[in-house]
Amino acid sequence: MFKFIILALVLAAVAFLAYVAAQPAEFRITRTRAVSASPEALFALINDLHGFNRWNPFALGDPALKIDYSGPQAGPGAAYIWDSTGKTGQGRLEITESSPSSQVAMRIDFRKPFQAHNEITFLIAPEGSSTTRVTWTMTGRNAFLNKLMGTIFNMDRMVGGEFDKGLANLKSIAERQG
Repeated sequence: MFKFIILALVLAAVAFLAYVAAQPAEFRITRTRAVSASPEALFALINDLHGFNRWNPFALGDPALKIDYSGPQAGPGAAYIWDSTGKTGQGRLEITESSPSSQVAMRIDFRKPFQAHNEITFLIAPEGSSTTRVTWTMTGRNAFLNKLMGTIFNMDRMVGGEFDKGLANLKSIAERQG
C-alpha cells in the first residue's frame, strides 16, 4: 500500500511538471485606460522616466527602492537601474524607441528576485476630441520557473492589476495638469 501511495505521488508530480512545461512559451499582459488629456501630455509623462516614476505603481509601492538614472532625460537611451531590498528587487529599464505622442517602447531586465528580459510598449491614441486611450503592454518569454509561477498564481491578474493602478495614477496626474 505504501509503495502504491509513493508511486501515485510520483506520477502526480510528473504529470504536474509536464503540465507546467506545456504552458505557452510567450506571455502578453495588456491594460488600457481612457484619459481626458492630450496625447502630448501623456507622452511626456511616459517618455521622461522621471515623470514615468511619478505614476509607476512598481516604483511608488516600494519604499526601499533606489533608482539611478542614466542617459538622456527622455526618449531612446533614457534608462535607470533600480535596487531594492523590498518587493521590486533589482533590474534595469531603458526606453528603446519613442514616436512623439503615439508610442514609447522599453526593455526591462529583471535581475532579482528572478531573471527575465521583457518588452514594454505604451500606445497612445486620440479618441474623440478630448480623450486619449493609453495601452500598456508587456511581453516576454516564459522560462520554466515563470511557467510554474503562472500555474500557481494568476500573473495576468497580479501584474495586470499593477498596470491598472499605474494607468489610474497616470490618468489622475495627466487630468490634474490639464
